[in-house]
Amino acid sequence: MSCSCNQEPKKKSNGRRGFLSILIGSIVALVGTFLAFPIITAMLEPVVGKNRKAWRTVGNSSDFKIGETKKVTFPNAKRYDWGSEISRSAAYIRRDKEDKWTAFSVNCSHLGCPVRWEETPKMFFCPCHGGAFYKDGSRAAGPPNRGLYTYPIRISEQKIELKTDAIPVTNITV
Repeated sequence: MSCSCNQEPKKKSNGRRGFLSILIGSIVALVGTFLAFPIITAMLEPVVGKNRKAWRTVGNSSDFKIGETKKVTFPNAKRYDWGSEISRSAAYIRRDKEDKWTAFSVNCSHLGCPVRWEETPKMFFCPCHGGAFYKDGSRAAGPPNRGLYTYPIRISEQKIELKTDAIPVTNITV
């Protein structure tokens, strides 16, 4: 019977197997960091991101007739330098009276699909899931649980201005 009390523990071999373990672990960590980066930046952006709210001119008040709903475009509040098409956003401007204006987001309040204005029934329709909204932006039918989002609007020297900001485009609430 031999006693193994005084024997030194066997050292791990740092040969080929050790090298491959470190290499694979490093590659997995690098890929994981690469995939997590967009998620982490999206979570931190509301806290550390720039405030891009601004009044943007979208047209002249004389371009809109009373009772008319018209689509306008403007620079996106969440503009990225690498984007061209996504650097612009849109809204529907509705003039109900001489001094009563409403600006609706072009995105459905359900999942953010672009809605379209139909003049004949005087309604907004979402092609993705069948959402429908009345001319005042309130929910008419379909899965959206609320009406269209609106932008603050003002008239300054006969120019229509919208206060743009990133509008939520889903019905997910926290």
